[in-house]
Amino acid sequence: MDKILIGTTSWTDKTLIASGLFYPRGVKSAEARLRYYAGQFPIVEVDSSYYAMPAERNSLLWVERTPESFTFDIKAFRLFTQHQTPLSALPADIRAALGTIDKANVYYRDLADELIDEVWARLWARFREAITPLDQAGKLGVVVFQFPPWFVYRRSNLDHILQCAQRLDGYQIAVEFRNISWLGDKHRDDVLAFEKEHRLAHVVVDEPQGFSSSVPAVWEVTCPEVAAVRLHGRNRSNWEKKGLTAAERFDYLYSQDELKEFVDPVRKLATQARRVHVLFNNCYRNNAQRNATELQSLFD
Repeated sequence: MDKILIGTTSWTDKTLIASGLFYPRGVKSAEARLRYYAGQFPIVEVDSSYYAMPAERNSLLWVERTPESFTFDIKAFRLFTQHQTPLSALPADIRAALGTIDKANVYYRDLADELIDEVWARLWARFREAITPLDQAGKLGVVVFQFPPWFVYRRSNLDHILQCAQRLDGYQIAVEFRNISWLGDKHRDDVLAFEKEHRLAHVVVDEPQGFSSSVPAVWEVTCPEVAAVRLHGRNRSNWEKKGLTAAERFDYLYSQDELKEFVDPVRKLATQARRVHVLFNNCYRNNAQRNATELQSLFD
């Protein structure tokens, strides 16, 4: 089990805390929650870094509050993955550099050519600086680039992924797609070969099928250092419903039989990669923590 790390995507979800089903009574501070979580699981994914640029101070605190062997996977900032990004989520000097933008959200494509290098260089430098304490402490796992449904297979998007990898040279990137064009029959082999060539960790997903934003579970290792698995649940009715929170979209509890389906494929990944990161993203109430505990027991 030292090769197979099982945990959840975040430890501070609002519905998790409100449920009172995971943290013991009296465990209420940010420090206490992380210390308790890290006593139950060996790994966690930081999703707050998707919504806002991470801060070096937080990384220093996370290092201090977790065991020496603990691992943090970090989700890449949303502008890097071409998601809509509220202007308010950008540092003040970056907002000033962008000039007047007459809308609440900005996309990568909104950046004028002459601004891309400047803005990206500054943002990437800060992102790297923020996660450096985790890396120096040996606690940084992968940086997860989860691309949006409208990010389709094409040459320019392959180039964008490579640019991201170059900006984070020295760190391990994991790539998750949310458009079938990447892992459907037509392009799957080419995409896996691309990931292997550039040592990008392919993210295996479990999620509802039959949508353009769905991709199949492709149990392949493309980087010898690490294999990544993210389990989103199978809530078909909420998968593409508008106006839901993340917790509502991923509201699902895997059954014991469904969890058993993952055991052999994960073990196979572990024969090909130095480590396997398995993260539950069914982040409603304590569903993820409960399923992570149950899956751990299946490997004991």
